[in-house]
Amino acid sequence: MTITQLQYVLAVAEHKNFTLAAEKSFVTQPTLSMQVQKLEDELGVLIFDRSKKPISITEVGKKIVAQAKNIVAEAERIKDIVDQDKGFIGGDYTLGIIPTVMPTLLPMFLNTFIKKYPKVNLIIKEQSTDNLIKNIMDGHLDAGIAATPLEIEFIKERPLYYEPFVGYVPKSHRLSQETELTTDHLDVNDVLLLQDGHCFRDGVINLCKASKNMNGEHFKIESGSFETLISLADEGMGMTLLPYLNTLQLGQQKRESLKPFKNPSPAREISLIYHKSELKIQITEALRDVISSIVRGAITFQDVKIISPLAKN
Repeated sequence: MTITQLQYVLAVAEHKNFTLAAEKSFVTQPTLSMQVQKLEDELGVLIFDRSKKPISITEVGKKIVAQAKNIVAEAERIKDIVDQDKGFIGGDYTLGIIPTVMPTLLPMFLNTFIKKYPKVNLIIKEQSTDNLIKNIMDGHLDAGIAATPLEIEFIKERPLYYEPFVGYVPKSHRLSQETELTTDHLDVNDVLLLQDGHCFRDGVINLCKASKNMNGEHFKIESGSFETLISLADEGMGMTLLPYLNTLQLGQQKRESLKPFKNPSPAREISLIYHKSELKIQITEALRDVISSIVRGAITFQDVKIISPLAKN
């Protein structure tokens, strides 16, 4: 049994196809198939049921795949140990970021990080929270940046900053004369929301304390864009809530429609999340230090109340 064989097994388990698994593993399909077959012969069991399309994993195969993930991860830790001992911060590092954070946060830290750590090959992917969690678990992401808490056993959360919610209230709206908002002002039937799948949407619904009232056609907006919500608000369709960093990009005219919340301001917690195995932890810590130091200058709010992104029944 070899680490390479286990890596091939994991590739087949993920793609459910030997040809695609070989392509992703940068080997020929006969080579990969032979190595997987060799491992099955050694163990005396079938890991994959090849009679089905797509290929399925046998019951014993599921247990082998789970253990293979642990073994491959632990093998990779050996290089980590050597890198940490040498003080080396470099190599490939894949980071996922949720869509409501990516446009505002990435331009703030990316240039500083790559200049400070030029040996790190930072690969960035925009993904939903659900996909971040799955890809961290499967080893396709080294870390993610998401709204927390997530309360997932295998994931560690390291808060980066707390980002207040800000109301966007056009002049024609019933709340336009208010200088500050409170949660009592909010009516879920009057707040324009992002589409399903965005954790910021869940946070807003939790803030409105009205998740059980989400049954109207009014909110089926097929857009993940805050710009769209602002445009709809300007057209008299309601108000919306924005993350604080998004408000910094607005022009002067639109900034006049912004309404802060009374303290403690509702806010979302944005964290660096990664697997509890802590692979490449030296890069993770370097990334956290850079982001925290930069964002600290942009967000100075202290008196906040964290609103969970977890959907409430």
